[in-house]
Amino acid sequence: MSLVKSNDMLFPSLMNEIFKPDWFGGMNDATAVVPAVNIIENEKAFELALSVPGRTKEQFKIEVDDNKLTVSSEVNTEKETEGVKFTRREFAFRSFKRVFSLPETINLDEIKADYVNGILKFTLPKKEEALPKPKRMIELA
Repeated sequence: MSLVKSNDMLFPSLMNEIFKPDWFGGMNDATAVVPAVNIIENEKAFELALSVPGRTKEQFKIEVDDNKLTVSSEVNTEKETEGVKFTRREFAFRSFKRVFSLPETINLDEIKADYVNGILKFTLPKKEEALPKPKRMIELA
């Protein structure tokens, strides 16, 4: 299952050094923050969990299209912090977008999501033909 961010560049750290974010747009967005993810595979499904505390269910946009699962959240903190003078500010909620390429073995119609205690969990069930077959005995003729 290809659920991990990939980097096809030969020397990514060298390229990031040459093309800093302030020069030609850079190779990476230095302000981009994506939530951490855990992926577990078992016999019947993949389980995907994103750590996204401080949000409500209504702030998530979840789409499945062309074997890609897209999870995003738009957060506008300007209204909430307007007129507020922080003495110290160590955390903030930012918008994000994360895309996962799903393998052909996933049953796209049966994907389920739940958001509890700051963890957005997905259950990605495998198609029937992708499930492991039980061992069977073959008799000699």
